[in-house]
Amino acid sequence: MEYATIDSVISPEGRMEVLSKAEVGKLLDSSHGGLYTVFRNCALAVLNTGSGLDDGKELLERYKNFEVNIIQRERGIKLEVKNAPAKAFVDGVMIKGIQEHLFAVLRDILFIHADITSNPQFDLSDSEGVTNAVFHILRNANLLQPQVNPNLVVCWGGHSISGEEYDYTKQVGYQLGLRGQDICTGCGPGAMKGPMKGATIGHAKQRVGQGRYIGLTEPGIIAAEAPNPIVNDLVIMPDIEKRLEAFVRIGHAVIVFPGGAGTAEEILYLLGILLHPENQDLPFPLIFTGPASAEAYFRQIDQFIGATLGPDAQKRYQIIIQNPEQVASAVVDGIRRVREFRKQKGDAYYFNWLLHIDPEFQRPFEPSHENMRNLAIRRDQPVHLLAAQLRRAFSGIVAGNVKAQGIRAIEQHGLFEIHGDADIMERMDTLLASFVAQHRMKLPGKAYQPCYRIVK
Repeated sequence: MEYATIDSVISPEGRMEVLSKAEVGKLLDSSHGGLYTVFRNCALAVLNTGSGLDDGKELLERYKNFEVNIIQRERGIKLEVKNAPAKAFVDGVMIKGIQEHLFAVLRDILFIHADITSNPQFDLSDSEGVTNAVFHILRNANLLQPQVNPNLVVCWGGHSISGEEYDYTKQVGYQLGLRGQDICTGCGPGAMKGPMKGATIGHAKQRVGQGRYIGLTEPGIIAAEAPNPIVNDLVIMPDIEKRLEAFVRIGHAVIVFPGGAGTAEEILYLLGILLHPENQDLPFPLIFTGPASAEAYFRQIDQFIGATLGPDAQKRYQIIIQNPEQVASAVVDGIRRVREFRKQKGDAYYFNWLLHIDPEFQRPFEPSHENMRNLAIRRDQPVHLLAAQLRRAFSGIVAGNVKAQGIRAIEQHGLFEIHGDADIMERMDTLLASFVAQHRMKLPGKAYQPCYRIVK
């Protein structure tokens, strides 16, 4: 099948509009080095916004002739795109939001390479070094705003959800917008788009002129979860671990909507952090919510958490079903406590420095067959470290489901094998089977082929 494409040359707006010759030279050198493939793939994902595709490998194969090149100008740059998806253009002109996202990709990938990974001042093997890197990436993207009271709500949930669940995310977003709250999500469709869409209406009614709709993604997932058009601040983090840390460092509350393996990964990540003894007294509002039809889903999640991480983990969140106003009110109350705590401790409102994150949650996990097979999913360790191991298992499943590299690994070497204590494996198998039965692993209309095998 042939897909319509367009060739175009586009100019940046804002910070990348005026660059020195040295900066342009650095961009040119980097773009044609090892970074070019990453930049090309992320750029293609941005241009494919709204396609309804959640398979990174399929996207790359669909537009295999796509190219993006940097053109040098006296005081800046332009981007030349060839064989770009035609849906990114209107009457031959690129949609402005997509244009902004495209240059956000360029900004972050090149900044991370030049100023983070190639900079000896950042020790990414050290916990403080990782947090410092996350801070600098977010600051470079102009996400950290001092002198602003806490109001950023992180919303997690699946890209593959029912129409009823999607409408509910919009209702919650609307109630948050009426209360002046900004939204941060994983930037994709489904439960990542709905809260933003609802908040835009709430903000408009309250005449909030500068509402923020932040999208955090990373190169491996962006092709499967292309930025939705409402995102007005897009940031590309280097990997999933730094993406997750960015969420919990800048967010003041977290709402979890129904989702699949990726949502389970996010839940386990945050609970594992909150279960660390150093975070025992730190306020962090966490709410699970959905329409009445999602009550059984959250009951399954709650049972899995109770059976694996225990009752202390269950105390760190509340479940609210079919009540958007109650959710929004609970978030506002929780954020008020966060503000009081940080004011008392002298912590920044825009970045949660006091939150302790164990290195096990920061170390990048490569979901190879060997690494998945060797996960230590056992009870003979502190509960927050068990959460870290479970998080990695779900992260690997996400990779096998939607990431190009993971899909190819499954095609070449077969299913991931996940080992662990028998009772935990039984619980995990039951939970994953429910995700499959409820069509939470892939977008509707696509048959799901499991990428994993639970070894009991």
